[in-house]
Amino acid sequence: MNDLSRFPHLAPIETPADLRRVPDEELPAVADELRQYLIEAVASSGGHFGAGLGVVELTVALHHVFDTPNDRLVWDVGHQCYPHKILTGRRDRITTIKKKDGLAPFPRREESEYDTFGVGHSSTSISAALGMAIAAQRKGDPRKFVAVIGDGAMTAGMAFEALNHGGDVEPNMLVVFNDNGMSISENVGALTKMAARAISSRRLNALRERAKRAIPKQSMFGRFFKRWEEHAKGMFVPSTLFEELGFHYTGPIDGHNIPQLLAALRTVKDLPGPQLLHVITTKGKGYAPAEQAQIEYHAVGPFDPQAGLVKKSGPSKPTYTDVFSDWLCDQAAADERLLGITPAMREGSGLVRFSKEYPQRYFDVAIAEQHAVTLAAGMACEGAKPVVAIYSTFLQRAYDQAIHDVALQNLDVTFAIDRAGVVGPDGATHSGSFDLSFLRCLPNMVIMAPADENECRMMLSTGFQFNGPAAVRYPRGTGMGVPLGKGLDTLPIGKAELRRRGRGLALLSFGAMLAPAAEIAAEFDATLVNMRFVKPLDEAMILELAKTHDAFVTLEDNAIAGGAGSGVAECLAAHGIVKPILHLGLPDVYLEHGSREEVLTMAGLDLPSIRHAIRARFPQLTAASIASAG
Repeated sequence: MNDLSRFPHLAPIETPADLRRVPDEELPAVADELRQYLIEAVASSGGHFGAGLGVVELTVALHHVFDTPNDRLVWDVGHQCYPHKILTGRRDRITTIKKKDGLAPFPRREESEYDTFGVGHSSTSISAALGMAIAAQRKGDPRKFVAVIGDGAMTAGMAFEALNHGGDVEPNMLVVFNDNGMSISENVGALTKMAARAISSRRLNALRERAKRAIPKQSMFGRFFKRWEEHAKGMFVPSTLFEELGFHYTGPIDGHNIPQLLAALRTVKDLPGPQLLHVITTKGKGYAPAEQAQIEYHAVGPFDPQAGLVKKSGPSKPTYTDVFSDWLCDQAAADERLLGITPAMREGSGLVRFSKEYPQRYFDVAIAEQHAVTLAAGMACEGAKPVVAIYSTFLQRAYDQAIHDVALQNLDVTFAIDRAGVVGPDGATHSGSFDLSFLRCLPNMVIMAPADENECRMMLSTGFQFNGPAAVRYPRGTGMGVPLGKGLDTLPIGKAELRRRGRGLALLSFGAMLAPAAEIAAEFDATLVNMRFVKPLDEAMILELAKTHDAFVTLEDNAIAGGAGSGVAECLAAHGIVKPILHLGLPDVYLEHGSREEVLTMAGLDLPSIRHAIRARFPQLTAASIASAG
């Protein structure tokens, strides 16, 4: 742990109440030590990095000016919150972040009273703070509400839905627009270009505020001033959009200048109605390597803070994301109709190579999952073959679009769903636990789950060649080391693969659970089937096994409720077959953070847990197979 004697200004600060007793002139020193403490802490344990460095001064200023936790501070894209956690009683545990039984990687209400709203996905802060402000005002509660939105979150439609509503109901709340020009990659879109044109308007703001106090609002001069103000602001800064939405705009100001931040926050703190403060920050601020390589330093593993990140040789086995990346470029070379879409996840979803080789066919729509899916639907209407590369948990945000705009119209859209199943350190907000359940019920949708990396490549080709909506969901990390084919071969739709013929038990494995299933099948002399397709199921295979086996076990890294195993039970029930069946999958809880292996153990999907569950449910069948083998 960091030696606190090296941080004389930071060490006495256990809570924001301590910070508020620090004189203004000493706050820059607090910020400097907080930044260094953060650098050393993340270097030792890993975690989100660049975003936190960019909000050090802003975090200090907010907790100094506002009476947190009585005043509500709502963070957006929660990877900005590490400095907030350090200042709110969790300094000595910051190196446990993302680890089992350690701090959560994002704000979490159960963890601290200072975490007023749980955050994992972006663009929720304004809606949440607005809801809090409305509820408080109904009770006559005078506390303050602040939403801090940044790291690309302002590019999402949800943020503007909240702004639109907030300007109408006129709550007393503050939105801090932390403008650093980045999400994980560079921000894209017209709003980003508008923000980039922003210039300092402190003199204009000062003149405007003096005039407002001096001129009655309902007088002839007041009405004239209001119209002049709107025109003048449009001339000086691109604030007209926010002003027209009903938010009083201040800024932009330097988000790393504590005196400016304090002055601005104290000015807007007590202004009535909805306020928006625009601050300009640098992601990775104060650590030169992170400033120069903002994408690489968004999230890091442990590293030497003196040397920075050292480029390591790639893994011996490609990741599933690598498999998708190579397939996408190969398929694009073979079919010019292919268009690639990502909602601000170029690096995470594996589109870097595609964006360079096919820039005219690459579409980063910013943090706008709903738009990404309907954009793909529109492309498909005109004969294109779009591929939407999206994380499992981010597809949840576009569920209505997947139903109404794609599946209902039976449009030719391929979903490449990364980070499906157990993810691990990022916790419940990023665990892809539900995609099989929420997609399986959609008519027209073909759903595939690869057991290895080569099967993933073949399934991507299968989904792309299928004339209709298709989804391939694959896990984070590396595969099993199966050699990759070079072609664009496909699989027959809805056909499973018999991997092992046994007796008594039939193990039906979906996706990434094949490896432990294979060990269990050999141990219990069970039949093993790599199901491959969640929809349509290979009903012929299931019905044949029902005739020759005593019981079924289904395995999947998806929620048991409504998952692939439920489809097997529905198939048997539809044919009037009563057969003992054990469903193994993710339990009906939100999974805590930890390593992938630790989370699998918590979920009961590690090898010993699977073995124990099968023996407990089918003691006679497993005992007979072991005795026979002996």
